[in-house]
Amino acid sequence: MSNVEAHPAEMRCAAPVEGVRSAAAPRVEVLAPRQVPLGGPRAMTVRRTLPQRSRTLIGAWCFADHYGPDDVAATGGMDVAPHPHTGLQTVSWLFSGEIEHRDSLGTHALVRPGELNLMTGGHGIAHSEVSTPRTTVLHGVQLWTALPEAHRDTGPAFQHHVPDPVRLPGAELRVFLGSLAGTRSPVRTFTPLLGAELLLAPHATLALDVDLAFEHGFLVDTGSLGVAETTIQQAELGYIHPGIDRLTLTNPAAETARAILLGGPPFEEEIVMWWNFVGRSHEDIVRARADWMTGTRFGEVHGYDGDRLPAPEMPSVVLRPRRRSC
Repeated sequence: MSNVEAHPAEMRCAAPVEGVRSAAAPRVEVLAPRQVPLGGPRAMTVRRTLPQRSRTLIGAWCFADHYGPDDVAATGGMDVAPHPHTGLQTVSWLFSGEIEHRDSLGTHALVRPGELNLMTGGHGIAHSEVSTPRTTVLHGVQLWTALPEAHRDTGPAFQHHVPDPVRLPGAELRVFLGSLAGTRSPVRTFTPLLGAELLLAPHATLALDVDLAFEHGFLVDTGSLGVAETTIQQAELGYIHPGIDRLTLTNPAAETARAILLGGPPFEEEIVMWWNFVGRSHEDIVRARADWMTGTRFGEVHGYDGDRLPAPEMPSVVLRPRRRSC
C-alpha cells in the first residue's frame, strides 16, 4: 500500500540507546493510532500507529497501517495506482477480502487472508494494489520494514508464503516472519524480525517465550489484550522494550482477541522516511522522487487500468530528528 498523503512528513528515525531491561518486569507503552484518509471523498481510512512522535520503529518495523472491516460498497474498496518504493520491504496481511497486486517485476498475485505477500523495494520497485470485485469486506494490515544500509540498494523481489496455524492451549498463531512457538517462516528478511497473527480465546492466558534481544509490539485488531498489568485496546499498539524472554498474554473479554505481533532487535541506523521512500539522507529522498517523476529506476507496472501516482512536492525544509524516536 502506498502512503498517499498529499503532504507526508519527512522523519529522521533512530533507535534509542537503552540498557537491557529486567526480564521479570515488562513495561508496556500504549500507542494510540491516528486516522489517515487514503485518496478521495470515498477513500478508505486507515489507523496508523507507526511512525509517530513518541516511537518510530519497533525493530526494523517502521510503518503500520490497520484498516477495516470496511464495507466495500460504501468505501469503494482499495484502488492504489502504481507507486514506487525504495529501501524497505512491504508486508501485506489480510483478515478478510482480497487484493490484486501487480509490480514492475511482472508479478501478478493475490493477497488473501492468512497469506503473506512480502515485496522488497530495495533499489526501487513500483506496484499497484486493487481490491477484487468479489471483495465485500476489506480488513487487514499493511506493514513496512526498513532495510539496513548494507542491503537497502538490493534488487527488488517478491515472496509469497502461507504459514500453517500453530495451535496452543486457548490460542492459535500464524507466524509469517521469523520464529515463534517452535515454528519458523522461510521468508527472507534482511534483519532478524518477528511477525505473527495471534488469536486468543475468551478469558484465555498464554505464555510465549520470546527473544530477549527483541523489542516487541502488539497491534490489537479485535477485542483487547492484557500484557503485564496493561490492557491494550482495539486498534492500539502496545510496545515492550528489549530484555524480556517471556510474555504472558491474557484476554479479559468474552470474545476472541486478535492481534499482530511484531518484533526485532532495535534498529540502530538512522533513517529518513518520506512518502514511499526510506533513505539515509534528504538527498536520497530527493533523488528517488526525481527518478520516479522522470520515469527511470522503478520500471513499469502493466495491467493497471489508470495512471500512476505522482509524487507529492518535497517539503521546503529538512525536518530535524525527533527528540524521542523509536
